[in-house]
Amino acid sequence: MDERKNHSHSAWDDSVYGTGPTQPPKDKGGMYAALLILIIFLCGIITLLGLLNVKLFQKLRSQEKRDYAISFTACQTEAETVPVTVAQALPPAEASAGLELQQSPISPENVPEQDGLSLQEIYSRSIPSVVSITSTTATGTSSGTGVVLSGDGYLITNAHVVENSTGITVQLTDNRVFPASILGADEISDLAVLRIDTEDLTPAQFGDSSALRVGDTVVAIGDPLGAKFRGTYTDGIVSAINRDVDVNGHTMTLIQTNAALNSGNSGGPLINCYGQVIGINTMKIGTFTSSSGIEGIGFAIPSTTVKEIVDQLITQGYVSGRPTLGLTGESLSIFYQHYYRLPSGLYITHVEKGSDSCEKGILEGDILLSLNDTKITTMNEMKAVLNGMEVGDTLTAVIYRNGQQYSVVLTLTEDKT
Repeated sequence: MDERKNHSHSAWDDSVYGTGPTQPPKDKGGMYAALLILIIFLCGIITLLGLLNVKLFQKLRSQEKRDYAISFTACQTEAETVPVTVAQALPPAEASAGLELQQSPISPENVPEQDGLSLQEIYSRSIPSVVSITSTTATGTSSGTGVVLSGDGYLITNAHVVENSTGITVQLTDNRVFPASILGADEISDLAVLRIDTEDLTPAQFGDSSALRVGDTVVAIGDPLGAKFRGTYTDGIVSAINRDVDVNGHTMTLIQTNAALNSGNSGGPLINCYGQVIGINTMKIGTFTSSSGIEGIGFAIPSTTVKEIVDQLITQGYVSGRPTLGLTGESLSIFYQHYYRLPSGLYITHVEKGSDSCEKGILEGDILLSLNDTKITTMNEMKAVLNGMEVGDTLTAVIYRNGQQYSVVLTLTEDKT
């Protein structure tokens, strides 16, 4: 007798080893088959719905075509009906072999206003009186535009074009290049007078800006984005007159125009329809408000202001009555404030000799903290405090030096620089 056949499990044997049951796993083939059938059934339903959608789409397309083919009936009588179809109203265009250019006539003279010059005449008369200006500074170069004031080398431009320059060159429309010197510059009006050594320039004709009206045609000539685009000509209208604009702490009264002005147009002429310079272009909105700028809003200094300032710059090198503290400075960065443990203020880099600031003992390296209780951290903030004040007025300055603060009363003197 085979004892293996009669072997029986002991009471403690539960048919399980330490690694799992010893009995064979259950057969799951039926469950897998059912799942496969369900998937096939769902796929069939999806396919059927897709076919129905395709047929419905085709039906709608054919219905749409039939709708476009509907004929319209004109006014009719009982005896007559006249159908009008879309195909009859819109005959197919004839096929073209390619682009065909027709002969164009020569454009007529564009006369902006009655008795005025054409735009072409304004440009040809004015361009010899426009110059390109390149200013070299300690940090690089900048470019602008200028206007010929006289045949013996006097030029007008913006003060900011030649600000902090170490060298200036002027290029004429005939491509001659001359070094230039500054006879005088006025930051408040943003005007400067230059001089080059030549006697054969073509002076511009200046008109009276007080006669301007909103809507008058004007043009601008200049070097937008530098000398690469020298002599660029743009036109527009006078958008506003006597527009007050705040610039660097003071207010300028300017002509507003939509003639395109961009960086490099500064110092160039704004010209009326008679070829007369009625303004010196100075800036565009966006220059100080955003990097992208705003199109169609530019400004020019009125010729009446130009005459008043330029005449003084030529005769005495400065504009009378401009008040100054005689101080020049730069802002202190957050890094320097923390590293050297300095207060926020305007770090004095230059004290003008003869100014009251010099007489009261203010030194280079001092820090200007406030003027008349107004906190000062930039040159523009200092100029804003001086705006509207006159020579002889006094104000209280708070100065920081060697860890201590002290107050001093300063008297404004006339700026002759």
